[in-house]
Amino acid sequence: MIKLYTYFRSSATYRVRIALNLKGLPFESIPVHLLRDGGDQHSAEYARLNATQLVPTLVDGTLTTGQSLAIIEYLDEVYRNPPLLPANPAGRARVRALSLSIACEIHPLNNLRVLQYLEHELKVDEAAKAKWYRHWITLGFTALESMLEDSPDTGEFCHGNRPTMADCCLIPQIANARRFNTPLHAFPQIRRIETACLALPEFQHAKPEDQPDAG
Repeated sequence: MIKLYTYFRSSATYRVRIALNLKGLPFESIPVHLLRDGGDQHSAEYARLNATQLVPTLVDGTLTTGQSLAIIEYLDEVYRNPPLLPANPAGRARVRALSLSIACEIHPLNNLRVLQYLEHELKVDEAAKAKWYRHWITLGFTALESMLEDSPDTGEFCHGNRPTMADCCLIPQIANARRFNTPLHAFPQIRRIETACLALPEFQHAKPEDQPDAG
């Protein structure tokens, strides 16, 4: 069985849980607590699996790899149905661009180790840290909303009328935005796609609060 080293609140791991569910692939969740005792991800045992000391890590047979988008593309190549990337090169490029705009432009500025550095090293207080968080989400979502609104390829979901890798990335980022009380009224396309995704059980079952380690 596929093993997924996971933390319930990690948006990168959330992306992979959605992809696994959409593929109908059973997997074993192995919790890696990112806060307890300084973070399980920094243990020597976990570092041997993933040198970046980040989650997620996927183990499938002889493959062990991190990086959520690399994992999702691997799953799409090995377990082809249903596909999470379009069949044509232009469509794949668009879905990758949407996905990377979240995974590379928004998420890295707001992930746990950045927030911890702001708090512990730069002595940023909670209010300023939350303002930082909302600023980068708002900036990224403004660009993403335009990408969705201006393209005829946007359908019920980010690309067309079935979920793709872009939706796997979008829903966790919206969850983060809501957790930090980021106003979303200026993003009707993003909110509409969120509603379509969360109507599906594959997205519902991937929610952070429904994970075994959420307690």
